[in-house]
Amino acid sequence: MKTFSGSMLLRVREAKEHSDTVVAQAQEVDDRDAAEALKGARIFIPRSSFPTAATDEFYWVDLIGLSVVNREGVELGRVKELLSTGPQTVLVIEYEEADKTAERMIPFVSAYVDAVDLAAKRITVDWQPDY
Repeated sequence: MKTFSGSMLLRVREAKEHSDTVVAQAQEVDDRDAAEALKGARIFIPRSSFPTAATDEFYWVDLIGLSVVNREGVELGRVKELLSTGPQTVLVIEYEEADKTAERMIPFVSAYVDAVDLAAKRITVDWQPDY
């Protein structure tokens, strides 16, 4: 295996979807023990390898850090992370409240999300600050 600054560069031999995950085989990983040693490792893929997202599809990485505002223009916070709950994805929004950081969660579904404007770095939602 090639190592670069604590990272490994692996070439994927084969990959397929299995349940809610992806199973892959790398050329540099020759046996089950070597694969087990990589369990829990973070995987980075160059953006150039991403398939083009369809209309109204977004990569989570592109949503993190976006400002979230409601229809009235009230700032609700910034996207901290996204959670997959099974049937839907949830935006975890971080905001300041009384000198502390708080979170609110908004389902990332068309019933609540009006628009995602990546260029403006903003998501507009049908949501009130007191929900």
